[in-house]
Amino acid sequence: MTTHRSYLMNGSWQMKAEQENTVQSIVNPFTKETIFTYIEPTQDEVTSAILAAKKALRKPFTPRTRADVLLKTSELMKERKEDLARAISMETGKPIRDARLEVGRATLNVRMAAEEAARIQGYTEEQEPLGTKTVVSMTIREPVGVVCAITPFNFPMNITALKIAPALAAGNAVVLKPADQTPMSVSMLADLLIEAGLPDGYLTVVLGGPKVGHTLFIDEQIDLYTFTGSVAVGQLLKQQSGIRPVILELGSNAPNIVHDDINVQEVASQLVKAAFSFAGQVCVSAQRIYVHRKIYDEFLQEFITLVKQLKTGDPLDEKTDIGPMIATKAAMRVEQWVHDAITMGAISHTEIRREDNVLYPIVLSNVSPSMQVMCEEAFGPIVNVLPYDSVAEVIEQCNDSQFGLQAGVFTNNLQVAMAIARGLDYGSVNLNQTSTARPDSMPYGGRKNSGIGKEGARASIEAMTTQKVITIIHEGAEQQ
Repeated sequence: MTTHRSYLMNGSWQMKAEQENTVQSIVNPFTKETIFTYIEPTQDEVTSAILAAKKALRKPFTPRTRADVLLKTSELMKERKEDLARAISMETGKPIRDARLEVGRATLNVRMAAEEAARIQGYTEEQEPLGTKTVVSMTIREPVGVVCAITPFNFPMNITALKIAPALAAGNAVVLKPADQTPMSVSMLADLLIEAGLPDGYLTVVLGGPKVGHTLFIDEQIDLYTFTGSVAVGQLLKQQSGIRPVILELGSNAPNIVHDDINVQEVASQLVKAAFSFAGQVCVSAQRIYVHRKIYDEFLQEFITLVKQLKTGDPLDEKTDIGPMIATKAAMRVEQWVHDAITMGAISHTEIRREDNVLYPIVLSNVSPSMQVMCEEAFGPIVNVLPYDSVAEVIEQCNDSQFGLQAGVFTNNLQVAMAIARGLDYGSVNLNQTSTARPDSMPYGGRKNSGIGKEGARASIEAMTTQKVITIIHEGAEQQ
């Protein structure tokens, strides 16, 4: 009888026998071939797996051991980069060149977490003496306990690395649920951690969809949640987590500002990549581009010319720029939003063309803030290009959003750059880089409906540890 992976517990994958309607198949979004199968664990099995993670915390896992395991994992990832990249490409439809970049980033993030594991620290402070006695206080940071990491499909390896590597570096046990569309590449990363010597129980992986997620949401054995996904699910998690801490990275409709003193061809080229990388299925994808009116027509023409040169097709083809979207339903939603916008007066400068889940890139102008393509997170290969007249105006337009994750600004004028950077209500502002640029070592997180908390090796470790104060009273040396 055929068996399939279900969940990872105590260092071993639990295999389950195939029964009617129990096997979940992952298909390549482009070829439609089945590339991975699994069987979703039951609620009782998920609960038992979480309990195993809780018990693992009783085992020693020193900072040096944590650093060694993560460093070894990063070395294994580097050695097997091509296998990991192909898995990501086949599972998500991400062009292979971008999949390689993702593995590279994930490898770096695991290594940075390893480096931070050995330098988690507090501070000491001498208090007022009590008579002849000296009083010294110190802080130490301790792991929160069990961290539940829930990751999305669009960066299955890098976002997983960004969540679980700092959690392990801090000494926590991790319960990981990857997106139900992308269990294969995440399972490969888990296998590498085990191969690197991760102690049994410190990583639990549960494969599945909303039912598994619900079980995780309501389990009180979990001490902290870190989630990347939709605003609706993030809000639900926040409601159900009670007083337990959460780190939420949610939606965005990232703006990019192009001032009148830049190199049009150079900036247009960068923004084409930022708008259509991975078919726009990136939380900080350049969805809104505001261009100073003096160069608007020139920029728009150059941008459209470059977009029409993009190659759409097989993600494993080295020349492909845009592959399929994750599902036909997602492509149909974006296409409908575009048609709705055109009905309301928007102009499309490219052909609106969809073949199943492959949606060709769309450039819109004459859009208004109320259109879904503007005010919601599109998460597809569309971009809106709008003119502006003044710095104050463009800051107001960018801030007129329910989101506030990351923005890009292009200008050679330092005064303009800093005025915009200070005026934007966003978690991060990239100067002379697109909204998609991200220094992974720095705190990353948004405002408003873009989320709560920060990610990044150091920021995540701080969030995934609790601070304890220890005070010592002792006699002075002269009393001994």
